[in-house]
Amino acid sequence: MVDRLRVGVITSPHGVHGEVNVFPTTDDAQRFKALKKCFIDKKGVLKEVEIDSVKFFKNMVILHFKDIDDRNLVETLRQCDLLIDREDAVPLEEGEFFICDLVGLRAVDEEGNELGVVEDVLQTAANDVFIVRKSDGKELLIPSTAECVLEKNPAEGFIKVHLLPGLEDL
Repeated sequence: MVDRLRVGVITSPHGVHGEVNVFPTTDDAQRFKALKKCFIDKKGVLKEVEIDSVKFFKNMVILHFKDIDDRNLVETLRQCDLLIDREDAVPLEEGEFFICDLVGLRAVDEEGNELGVVEDVLQTAANDVFIVRKSDGKELLIPSTAECVLEKNPAEGFIKVHLLPGLEDL
């Protein structure tokens, strides 16, 4: 299980006083208002920072970190991920999971036959779609609907799916 979750990516400096533009990778950008600290992941090196102001502009979040007032320093943070500790994550509803907890799970059909491994989850307007990599290297796209995904069980390492007719032929 992943200990830290990505909530955004620093895209660029904002102004001259050390603020950064952040592209949110969380479902709810408003969550930044309650966030007190996060980690900047700069090429695998984590630096804990305290957030002292949050603003919003269009699809971006504008953050200022305590004790960082230098635009030149902020310039070096382009494309760095912002991570939070799992305990600081938004609480999930019953049956909800973070995508990072689903990637890597075995996909099995109703009879327990191995279909492949969940490689990623696409988020679409209609519903999420599991990308399952089969043993032959081909992709199997499984819509995350109650009809297709019968069980998500990260604790045991699998999702159980019902393959609709023709789904494997796509």
